[in-house]
Amino acid sequence: MTEAVFRETTAEPHTRSVQLSHLSLELGHLYMEDFEAGPERLREHFAEVRLWVEAARASAARRGGGKRARISTCFLIDDYFTRFSTPAELVPLVLKEAEKAGLVIDYLARESGCAAADRIEIAESVMHRLVESPPPGSDGSRPPVGQTGWLANGRRTPAAGRAALGEVKGWQPPQETAARNHSVFMDVELFSEQDGRRLWSCPFLAAVWQLARLGLLRHLGEPVLTPQPWNGEDFPHDWDRLPPLLQLTPQAAAFSAYRTCTLMPNRFLAVEDAVRLILDQVQVDAGALAQVAERSAREGLAVPEAVAQRATYVFYEEPVNPPRAEGI
Repeated sequence: MTEAVFRETTAEPHTRSVQLSHLSLELGHLYMEDFEAGPERLREHFAEVRLWVEAARASAARRGGGKRARISTCFLIDDYFTRFSTPAELVPLVLKEAEKAGLVIDYLARESGCAAADRIEIAESVMHRLVESPPPGSDGSRPPVGQTGWLANGRRTPAAGRAALGEVKGWQPPQETAARNHSVFMDVELFSEQDGRRLWSCPFLAAVWQLARLGLLRHLGEPVLTPQPWNGEDFPHDWDRLPPLLQLTPQAAAFSAYRTCTLMPNRFLAVEDAVRLILDQVQVDAGALAQVAERSAREGLAVPEAVAQRATYVFYEEPVNPPRAEGI
């Protein structure tokens, strides 16, 4: 005789899936300093980016066995660290200059949406998913990353002090946990405190942005930072009235993808190195990971197991005296 088993349906964990493109191609990740430099700066950026777009598309097609690749494009505007102009003035300018270069922006995002969106503290949620990799010899004396706001990829230089029997400890270098022959040690600031509120760093928000583009962000099993269709009306004069993520092209491929490729100035190289360090230590929603693995296998696509390896970049050389990459 078979015994019936009753369970509360609300007790069953469920992770809702999202549609996935083959590639999320970011056409810009610029800050207010870039926009302050005028339309010429945007024009120059898109002209340079245009040279690399076809190569990224060809690479995606090759990985897919020559089949037509599903590729969506996106563009991110900084409205978190500084606010310049208004969406009504800035967004049409971005779209116009992209069109002049022969580019189409499918999705437009506000960086503040990587901190919080739809009444969800997204950055805080990702912070709680960080799992620090304890380096050899750790004694647990250092406070966790949630308190310090710093995340490293290995053992920091020990503080000066005395060992047993009063022996003076000599200087010891930092050490990367997964070093090959020599260490490349990094210590990344994830947030600071200003006027009683937490200010997230650019690398941490960019890591959240990558997780969204890879379709791996969830809150209680539900996708977050999801695209909202734009109805074609004029853009608002207030940044807070602009949805965190807009779908500008009605028939665009899915926003999230198996892989991402970001085209950006080379001054952001250090920031994106820090992003990869963060991604390596985020415990991503297991259900979301399983869904990506299952669907990629069904499509015959190889997707790296490590989340950080799913993000690729093209860094281009900037003109002399570019806008500084600080304030990011």
